[in-house]
Amino acid sequence: MYDEIMTVAEVAEYLKMKPQTIYKWLQEGMIPAAKLGKEWRFKKSVIDSWLDEKMAESAYEEKKDSSA
Repeated sequence: MYDEIMTVAEVAEYLKMKPQTIYKWLQEGMIPAAKLGKEWRFKKSVIDSWLDEKMAESAYEEKKDSSA
């Protein structure tokens, strides 16, 4: 099965973020990626799973905060 490989610019566009934010997250180890030579690459399926996890965490935190 073909799994799309994305660049920093493509991930930034996909997430509707600035590329600088993606680079910051990379430096902080906050987003899953692989460095191939001097370039970062992302698997779309991994980004989708990571985003699903982040959204679930956010929903849990909001629910927790509203019940306090």
